[in-house]
Amino acid sequence: MATIYDFSETEMNGDKIDFNNYKGKTLLVVNTASKCGLAPQLEAIEALYKKYHEQGLEVLGLPSNQFHQELGSDEETSEYCQMHYGVTFPMTKQVKVNGEDEDPLFTYLKETAGSGRIKWNFTKFLVSRDGKTIKRFAPVTKPEKIEPEIIEDLKK
Repeated sequence: MATIYDFSETEMNGDKIDFNNYKGKTLLVVNTASKCGLAPQLEAIEALYKKYHEQGLEVLGLPSNQFHQELGSDEETSEYCQMHYGVTFPMTKQVKVNGEDEDPLFTYLKETAGSGRIKWNFTKFLVSRDGKTIKRFAPVTKPEKIEPEIIEDLKK
C-alpha cells in the first residue's frame, strides 16, 4: 500500500508539491471551495497554519468544484482565498474528491481514514508526523476543534 509520502500535487502556480517534504511534519489536508458557506473556515485554518507552522504543521488546500461551489479558474480561486481569507498555505490546482477521476490522494485518505465518499467541501484529514492518517473530520467541524489533536501530534 502507498504511503502519504508517495503522492505529489501541483500548486496553483504550477510548482510541484512533493509529499516527501512533509516527512516529520503534521499535515492537515482540506478540500476547499471558495463559494461554499463553509469557506470562512479558511480564515481559521490559516490561523492554525500561522500559529503552528514553525512547530511543524503543514496545511494543504485542494480546491474542488465537485459540489459546484468553486470559482472558474485556479487564478480566481487563489486570488479570492488570499484576498478574503488571507490564505498563505499552499493550494493546489482543482481536483476531484470522488468518483472515477478522483485525485489519488483522496482515494488514499478515504481508504486510510474510513467513512467513504467525501460528502461536502471542507472535509479535513489530519496526518501524523510519521505519515499515518490520524483522523477524518466532517465539513462542519470547526478548525479550532482540531487544534488539540494537532498539538498532540506536534509534541511527538
